[in-house]
Amino acid sequence: MRLPDDVVQCATCGVEYDARRLPGACPICADERQYLPADGVQRWTRPLEHDEDIEVVELEEGLHALRCADGVGIGQEAKVLVVDAGAVMVDVPAAITEEAVQAVRALGPVRAIIPSHPHMFGLQSLWSRALGDVPVWIAREDAAWLGRTPENLRLWEGTQEVLPRVVAAQLGGHFPGSAVVHGEGADGAGVLLTGDTIAPNPDGRTVAFMRSYPNRIPLSGPVALRVAEGAAAFGFERLYGNFAGAILVDARASVLASAARHAAWASGEHDDLTGSAGLA
Repeated sequence: MRLPDDVVQCATCGVEYDARRLPGACPICADERQYLPADGVQRWTRPLEHDEDIEVVELEEGLHALRCADGVGIGQEAKVLVVDAGAVMVDVPAAITEEAVQAVRALGPVRAIIPSHPHMFGLQSLWSRALGDVPVWIAREDAAWLGRTPENLRLWEGTQEVLPRVVAAQLGGHFPGSAVVHGEGADGAGVLLTGDTIAPNPDGRTVAFMRSYPNRIPLSGPVALRVAEGAAAFGFERLYGNFAGAILVDARASVLASAARHAAWASGEHDDLTGSAGLA
């Protein structure tokens, strides 16, 4: 696959940048939600320098994940939701290959690309071009994080129906523009794709609400409750994050209960369970 010479990526987060206007350091990584390398040295790379293997995996009927092996970035899984009107890519790989593009095309005509937040921008302008210049929907509040502007950029805020019955909602929290995408599974049950806005925990039953996942910075209790209530406005049985985590049963109730637990701990309600040292 021949890629344009003016595209580079941050070697740490994998987000694309315009090679003609590179900052001294990747702003996304310099921010407290991400991280620069331990030595503090910014490194750039070109997509052509890597031969990533991208596997397209069916998660359920009508929903697939793109999993990259040995690539740059943080290893996110893009999701491709297929409905009657076409397909939507939610979050974007930090890699692209001709084989992966053809595999995604085979799932159905892709009508929209929508990253949940700036960490998931990946190679979005290249994927847009490869899939036929499909629109890339970016929350207006997060547009300042773009290091390269897709040719078919669409800014949005609040809620946005990107395809019939596929709705993006800006819930904030992790980033001001952090979003979830709601659709319907083949069985008619609601499916919520949450990126890092709401992150499934390893137990498969609870979720987390964080300002920074790698740096362990939590959101406040009120914000966690606000995000959960915004998500709960949709009916959904299953929830998928931007890595391999998922809640496959009664996910809406799990989100609300997890937010209540988060808020209780953040408020100090359970400080008696942390030990007696320093307590009055």
